[in-house]
Amino acid sequence: MRRQTQTRGPDVLIAQQAGRQHGVISRGQLIELGLGASAINRRLQAGRLHRLHLGVYAVGHSVVSREGRWLAAVLRSGDGAVLSHLSAAILWGVLRGSKRGRVEITTSRSTRSSGAIHRHTSVLLPDEITCRRQIPATTLARTLLDVAAIANVERMEAAIREAEYAHRFRLSELEALLVRHPGQRGAGTIRSCLVRLGRGPQGRVRSRMETRLARLLSGTDLPRPRLNALLDLDDGGRPVEADCLWSGWRLIVELDGGEVHRTRVAFETDRERDRRLQVAGWRVLRVTWRQLDEPAALLADLRSLLVPESALVAA
Repeated sequence: MRRQTQTRGPDVLIAQQAGRQHGVISRGQLIELGLGASAINRRLQAGRLHRLHLGVYAVGHSVVSREGRWLAAVLRSGDGAVLSHLSAAILWGVLRGSKRGRVEITTSRSTRSSGAIHRHTSVLLPDEITCRRQIPATTLARTLLDVAAIANVERMEAAIREAEYAHRFRLSELEALLVRHPGQRGAGTIRSCLVRLGRGPQGRVRSRMETRLARLLSGTDLPRPRLNALLDLDDGGRPVEADCLWSGWRLIVELDGGEVHRTRVAFETDRERDRRLQVAGWRVLRVTWRQLDEPAALLADLRSLLVPESALVAA
């Protein structure tokens, strides 16, 4: 490696290594590239390396991406450390969080957290660890189980739906983890989500209002609808995305919440959608936040529209 470094120049190799690691590199990796302590210190003084953590540096400049911050925290935490909990959930894209929050790491060694890094101690099995965007991290299933310890059922249900939608995630992976870790914090929340998802609407939720509707329907014996389903009306127009659709009954529920539905353009667009749907033989119910907060009348109407057909056709 030293001969290669002398031939190509150490800074070229440092740049290549950092380029594969979101612009960061560890002291151990610099030593593997043939640099000694004095060479590392010279680059720090010259501004070619910038210390992010003890023994972890940004290459070229101190501004790194969020992925760079995550990987720097993993490198600082030593061999076997992986991104986990909320940080991993954000990496997987199933939850949102602060861009400048503490980076959450899981390591098998008991070590103190710091101002920038929150370390969890756990022995992860090989099938609970993966690499995503060049960052060692917990698998999606393990990540969901970990964040369930701090998230409520509604938030976790939305996260699992997003995992199904974005990653073709299988609920059986969570069920297997529950068998392996039956007493872990958050296991009860995951079990509640699996029950609700098993009998509730299918599909992705993208707003608090959709989450509320999905939760409401999960507690009933009404047929399972699909959420955010694309529907081609065969009328020459663009496909319609229905908030909540029972295809066998040709019934759609549209949710009217927030400012987006109060503009003139939105008003006209919504009415055009309703007209196209009705011409194509679909019934459309528009539902507001107030109707979800006091759902008795809404559920009674849905039952009258759905139950008479339930013995004949599936949603």
